[in-house]
Amino acid sequence: MTRAHEMKAAMAEVPVEDPARTEYDKLAADEWFRYRAGPELADMQRATLARLRDLNGAYFEDPEGSTAALAGLVGECGPGLDFRPPVYLEYRERVRFGSNVFINANLMILGSGIVTIGDNALVGPDARFYTVNHAFDVETRREGWERAFPITLEADVWLGGSVVICPGVTIGRGSVVAAGSVVTKDVPPMTVVGGNPARVLRTL
Repeated sequence: MTRAHEMKAAMAEVPVEDPARTEYDKLAADEWFRYRAGPELADMQRATLARLRDLNGAYFEDPEGSTAALAGLVGECGPGLDFRPPVYLEYRERVRFGSNVFINANLMILGSGIVTIGDNALVGPDARFYTVNHAFDVETRREGWERAFPITLEADVWLGGSVVICPGVTIGRGSVVAAGSVVTKDVPPMTVVGGNPARVLRTL
């Protein structure tokens, strides 16, 4: 089963209440959860945003210190991180940076899906990683159910400016995503894609 089929099947599942588990427990298991029913989730986000506010603001006086603070904030980070503020993250522990990653200004990672940015990746300005899907059924969506899916950039990927990556997408090793693209499905390794939705332009 492909990643797209797995995500479609997961979204078709009906959310079930489970009062024995917290909403964070469900989030961490990549299951349906309700953000508004779990006050601990809002607390986690506020704490992360407060730390991001401080390190983003301190960057211009102490770029090395701010970079070290961001490396220590996320779930995993290899050596050689280089970033330009501001950075916006909701669930810091779900973000993983490889070695020698460069992140340009205005990175935004939304939702609780695990985001992995591989070694030597170049992330252009205004990149958007959207990991969460809300329920398609209106009544279920009103109840606040959502489900996140991982986004993975493999090693040596280059994202142009203002790229949007949708839930569940993997961008293969060495690929390039043209500026302004919206990536809705997996990108093969060593491929140039562009457009909305992104399509293969050529191989490398």
